[in-house]
Amino acid sequence: MPNKIRAAITGVHGWVPEDKLTNFDLEKMVDTNDEWITSRTGIKERRILRKPGWATSDMCAEAVKGLLEKTGTRPEEVEMLIIGTITGDMIFPDTANTVCDKIGAKNAFGYDINAACSGFLYALATGAQFVANETYKKVVVVGADMMSSIIDYTDRNTCVIFGDGAAAVLLEPRADGTGIQDFVLRADGSGREFLFMKSGGSKSPPTPETVANREHFVYQDGKRVFKYAVEGMVTTVREVLKRNQLDVGDIDWVIPHQANMRIINSVAENLKVPMEKVTINISKYGNTTAGTLGLCMWEYEDRFKKGDNIILTAFGGGFTWGSLYLKWAY
Repeated sequence: MPNKIRAAITGVHGWVPEDKLTNFDLEKMVDTNDEWITSRTGIKERRILRKPGWATSDMCAEAVKGLLEKTGTRPEEVEMLIIGTITGDMIFPDTANTVCDKIGAKNAFGYDINAACSGFLYALATGAQFVANETYKKVVVVGADMMSSIIDYTDRNTCVIFGDGAAAVLLEPRADGTGIQDFVLRADGSGREFLFMKSGGSKSPPTPETVANREHFVYQDGKRVFKYAVEGMVTTVREVLKRNQLDVGDIDWVIPHQANMRIINSVAENLKVPMEKVTINISKYGNTTAGTLGLCMWEYEDRFKKGDNIILTAFGGGFTWGSLYLKWAY
């Protein structure tokens, strides 16, 4: 009996802007310092997109172009493109449509998924269904955010955390046991009051007053988010492991959302995962929201081996959270 068809990641590529915003730069902008930022977040610098006229779609396009070149895939072979992002170029059309145009994916359709920091996880689970069901053979999933476009650089509670970046993966069918095995996704809309952007949507459209009141920037209740994030990621990782009759010792890598080094440490400690099995790049890029999981995969790609058991886990505003289990395909 042939093995079940699963969606496997067959390539990954990331892209980050050249411009860096270091902790020492932030010392000149808000009441903070390198020691304060590093001890609380683990972040030393973050990348900021400052190229005139560029937006989230351009970061996505660069990541996807690199992915297609790396995997020997022609743009016209791509059948579907899903982007996890909360900083789309415009409210409409979808950034995915714009990216398809920019990369020449003439035979693809796509859409955006807004799940904040869980956006890539949600998009990956969604795209995997189209491959596993044998609807499509080449699906591109992107996680990207230009957080600098919605961050208040007078608010030290948020401006020290976020950066810009994008990463893309190619999903293709595999019947060799590799690929996406299982996932648990969760959401709780009552968490929206603790991490959100007050204005800009239909509830509070832009007005001179909302702009003057700085209501078009990210607001976060850090302490509450920390508590829920650790609990959410740990709980869903445990659920995925239990469902697949695995224990922590069976896992080769854990790829956690890069929100805050203290959150990453707490998740690893609660799960009893040794830190050498945890992917970390937050010191270089900060929290790129939907970009973090893919950027970690991109940076650690050469350390992964075919058949490795990998857990991805994330938590985002809304609240949204979840974990995904995959076997590395190459």
